[in-house]
Amino acid sequence: MEKEKDVTASVIGRPDGAVFSMLGQPAGGTETEALFQPGRIAPAKVYIVGAGPGDPELITLKGARLLSRADLVIYAGSLVNEEILGHCKARCRVLDSASMTLEEQVDAMAGAADDGKLVVRLHTGDPSLYGAIAEQIARLNGRDVVCEIVPGVSSLQGAASRLGIEYTVPGGTQTLICTRVSGRTPVPEAESVEKLAAHGSTLVLFLSSDRVEEVVSGCIRAGRPPETPAAWIYRATWPDEKRAVTTLGELAASMKAAAVTKHALIVIGECLNPGDARSLLYHPDFSHGERGEFL
Repeated sequence: MEKEKDVTASVIGRPDGAVFSMLGQPAGGTETEALFQPGRIAPAKVYIVGAGPGDPELITLKGARLLSRADLVIYAGSLVNEEILGHCKARCRVLDSASMTLEEQVDAMAGAADDGKLVVRLHTGDPSLYGAIAEQIARLNGRDVVCEIVPGVSSLQGAASRLGIEYTVPGGTQTLICTRVSGRTPVPEAESVEKLAAHGSTLVLFLSSDRVEEVVSGCIRAGRPPETPAAWIYRATWPDEKRAVTTLGELAASMKAAAVTKHALIVIGECLNPGDARSLLYHPDFSHGERGEFL
């Protein structure tokens, strides 16, 4: 039987800002509000929220609003800046997922959602990138709990901002490959660093800091010159951030010298040294629908 909560007599507001009367009548008539019309029931729900890369000001407005109204928050331990938890109300139950199994997390979230609580699963960066959310969603759905993903700023963007780069520089590669090296989580052979590096695209490697030598050797075997620009950034946008711009040939030594073996992104490509590349979009000789030719 589907597990649902009758909200028609008590809902006065929603985390997305919608306002209701005490009888549950929505202020608007959109499809989003359909579940909250009189006589309707709303399913148990968990919000999977991206916390951003580290800087507490980089959480989205929606994410912060959900945290401020949450009854239960499960967050990713050392990966989420605890300052972000300052958005939570005093009576919110906050759990660190680091000491919990997947089953324990799902039990806690489903139980609270079944009781009509507002539940937030807070992930680092953006949940869609290496967030291990598919397994949570499958198990929650199996218990008739609906999940909504609230995007966050990924460390991919956080790293670019702190390195001061654009991944897709005009005139250069327009392709960005995000990947990782194989470890306890396997990577398909067709997606090895060597095969992906052969494309000549910009590479960004997650979860690979402890295997940087493998990254370098794979790129060089693929034909990338040792002089190729490369960078690493540890805990991008956090107060203890470290970073360096170097070359592919010196990348491993640079990271070793800084004792960086985790929590870092690796960037490889000409985007780190773009020269004087210019976009055609704002070139005086380029016209488009919003800017015609000048006479």
